[in-house]
Amino acid sequence: MLMCVCAGALWMCIVLNPHYKPEQKGFWLRQLRRWNSVDVCPLEDGNHGSELTNLTNALPQGPPGNPDSLTRPHRTVFTRAIEACDLHWQDPHLQHIITEDHYANYCYHDNLSSSLFDGRGWPLWHEHVPTACARVDALRSHGYPKEALRLAIAIVNTLRRQQQKQMEFFRTHKKELLHKGITSVTNLEGWVGHPLDPIGTLFSTLMETGNFDTVPKRTHFPDCRDCVFLSELTAHPVLPVERFLEEGESFMSLAVETALIGLGQQRVMPDGLYAQEKVCRNEEQLLAKLQEVNLGDALVKIFRKQAAFLLEAGPYSGLGELLYRESVPMHTFAKYLFTSLLPHDAELAYKIALRAMRLPVLESTSPSGDLSRPHHIVSVVPNRLPRWFTLSHIETQQCELASTMLTAAKGDARKLETVLESIQKNIHSSSHIFKLAQDAFKIATLMDSLPDITLLKVSLELGLQVMRMTLSTLNWRRREMVRWLVTCATEAGVFALDSIMQSWFTLFTPTEATSVVASTVMSNSTIVHLHLDCHQQENLANSARTLALQCAMKDPQNCALSALTLCEKDHIAFETAYQIVLDAAATGMNYTQLFTIARYMEHRGYPMRAYKLATLAMTHLNLSYNQDTHPAINDVLWACALSHSLGKNELASVIPLVVKSVKCATVLSDILRRCTLTTPGMVALHSRRNSGKLMPLDKAPLRQLLDATIGAYINTTHSRLTHISPRHYSEFIEFLSKARETFLMAHDGHVQFTQFIDNLKQIYKGKKKLMMLVRERFG
Repeated sequence: MLMCVCAGALWMCIVLNPHYKPEQKGFWLRQLRRWNSVDVCPLEDGNHGSELTNLTNALPQGPPGNPDSLTRPHRTVFTRAIEACDLHWQDPHLQHIITEDHYANYCYHDNLSSSLFDGRGWPLWHEHVPTACARVDALRSHGYPKEALRLAIAIVNTLRRQQQKQMEFFRTHKKELLHKGITSVTNLEGWVGHPLDPIGTLFSTLMETGNFDTVPKRTHFPDCRDCVFLSELTAHPVLPVERFLEEGESFMSLAVETALIGLGQQRVMPDGLYAQEKVCRNEEQLLAKLQEVNLGDALVKIFRKQAAFLLEAGPYSGLGELLYRESVPMHTFAKYLFTSLLPHDAELAYKIALRAMRLPVLESTSPSGDLSRPHHIVSVVPNRLPRWFTLSHIETQQCELASTMLTAAKGDARKLETVLESIQKNIHSSSHIFKLAQDAFKIATLMDSLPDITLLKVSLELGLQVMRMTLSTLNWRRREMVRWLVTCATEAGVFALDSIMQSWFTLFTPTEATSVVASTVMSNSTIVHLHLDCHQQENLANSARTLALQCAMKDPQNCALSALTLCEKDHIAFETAYQIVLDAAATGMNYTQLFTIARYMEHRGYPMRAYKLATLAMTHLNLSYNQDTHPAINDVLWACALSHSLGKNELASVIPLVVKSVKCATVLSDILRRCTLTTPGMVALHSRRNSGKLMPLDKAPLRQLLDATIGAYINTTHSRLTHISPRHYSEFIEFLSKARETFLMAHDGHVQFTQFIDNLKQIYKGKKKLMMLVRERFG
């Protein structure tokens, strides 16, 4: 694609060859049209969007239309060359510009209506800028370097004059335009990123002026009806054309000023991935060339002049007060201007950078009536997000600009506050704001000595904004962000930590607030790092406990255990957290959470509270007949063991809950066996001998458990036989063996089991092989 577009610019240069005769140009026109009509002919912008009208003519200055892209003709890489075939070199003013070193209007002041000369009487050339620059490129390519230079100077002078007039026009109508609050873009086609690279052409032409060879004695343009002879030029150490430079001005300074004018032009972002990437790439290439130039006093003066123009030129400038919503952002350019101007004029540098921070295409709505800050009035179509394929790159450049300002403003509270406000207003990516917060934190804590408190506060403020932005949205770095913010607040001191705990609900989820924030605050490492005395420690701990209780009330399922842990050393707070758990147990918590807290209570030495929570957990549990590997089985066994250890009454209370909740025969038989091995209350008596007796199986509550277990075996047996396959026969026989062990625990168990087997033989007599195995084992 790049080669195709370069080919388009090359053909533009070819057809503008001043040597071509009409018949030669006609031949190329026919050839270009033939290529242009081929279906696979590459498009100029790489896609089928955004087509413009004939661009060899000046563009209208009114609001841009938005015709349906499907109805517009597609512009191929040859379209400009075809249009350029209509151009000629016969204009007398153009001929004077390119052939005469001393061409000037000395009577300009007597002819104020003239648009052919500027206020100094120097020639101007009013033609669509890319087309005019294509003429310059053609002259250079075909052996007319001095003529190219003359035309380039005329074009640059025209740009400077237009820039002045645009600023005067905006100043005259500023009140009206700002009150209107919206603007259209004045350049549908930007000069930077343009297929013909007009600014790059002017820059190269002006920068390479020291290497001209002597022009032959006489040259002419044969395509003119009457040959126009170029003036005889002789080699001279000082180019005569330099008389069109102001005092102290050089071709290099003119080239730099041209680049600044082009880069600062407000222009619409083109459609299509390729065209948008080309805008970014060309801007970076031009800035790379500018960075090779050493900034002397003369160039600094130009930078100041152009910076002032760009700030005051209204909708004609990408850094003006009025910004079209879909204009190309100025972040990369402004970063270069900022670093260049900072050593010489810091205030101007910050004005430029802060103005450039805007990214209106991401604004969801236009400001409503706020005219106090007109440079934020940005929207024409506020609710439509265009297809900006390079948006990620643009946001990165915006972040780089902000980071550059933060670094430069270190130690200056006023500037840092201004930069912070700009970041908070204009950057919409939480990831980029987080990066800026991290950058500021690193710079603030870079030295071994005390941190830079002003920059540390900015870092904390940005971190808080990230927390608010990502609180209700998914972000894969959220946990990292939360931990980092607590670290930042810790570095900022006790007040910052207390502040984020007081307003935790606007920054963190309850889980984050308890598991990360409060836990970190109450850790020994934090206390040591902050060098807290006992009074400060207690105050901070109280804030953390208050936070934990608030989180437990808001989200008991996820925060109750953390709250209990954090409140262990404060009796009142611990009791409050326990009561929150009890209140939430009925509806707000599941059996897993309740069992976990119950085990914690036992570990902390509160067996009765553990028992209470375990019984509450049992009411939420339901184990079906085939869930013999359910993860809650261990919790059920633990709960029964706990109640058994506490005494007969507790065991009697928990068994009905077990019978109601557990339908799995193997689990019930395991519980039954454990309950018959020891006397209830033995563990509670710390294994001392007592006069207790084993609970009888023929009385409540164990009789209820035994009956439930036998019933579970019967139900499970029928369920398994419904869809049993031969490969499971041996496993089924072993299951019946376990069932028999349980049956035999009843006083009439043998009889019951025999009847059970007989029923199986009768009901499932069709399963002959299986019933044969049953007879072999059980008779």
